[in-house]
Amino acid sequence: MNRTRYIAQAGVIAAVHAAATLAVLQMPAQLGWGPVQFRLSEALTVLALFTPAAVPGLAIGTAAANATLVGAVGPVGLLDVVFGSIATLLGAAWTWRFRERVGFALAGPVFSNALIVPVYLPVLLAALGLDQQQFLGLDVGSGRVVIYLLGVATVGFGQAVVVYGLGLPLATLMRRLDAAGLLGGRNHG
Repeated sequence: MNRTRYIAQAGVIAAVHAAATLAVLQMPAQLGWGPVQFRLSEALTVLALFTPAAVPGLAIGTAAANATLVGAVGPVGLLDVVFGSIATLLGAAWTWRFRERVGFALAGPVFSNALIVPVYLPVLLAALGLDQQQFLGLDVGSGRVVIYLLGVATVGFGQAVVVYGLGLPLATLMRRLDAAGLLGGRNHG
């Protein structure tokens, strides 16, 4: 893939992912943040099955969308910008690396987010004034290990629902369109 095409694809993916994330963050019922997250934009992580440009594109899109938190919670929001983007970068790199084994490849974004986001999520919730909110009988002050493990389960669950429930059908559709020549051919780097 030539450099110009790579940069253009990464930029478009970043913009679409950021816009989709911001749209979800505007929805009620805390779809995009909190103990259980269903960021519908995470279905776009399947783009890393098709192009390596999705790896930086998804990470940049995540950083751009998460940067809006800085306005809401101050400098603490930078935790989500930095570490949320790292989680996305690692998950997308995993997806690209194992793209020939789709089910396994899509586990990358699920596990990277499930393991990384709960490390800083309690700090963000506290900054938003939600640290006393009860979830399954626990609040953020219930103990770091317990809250982390609960976060791993809940963030992982939400991520798995979106990546496999929405992303996998999207990837299947994209493979069919690609096979029909409607996506301009598959690119392997």
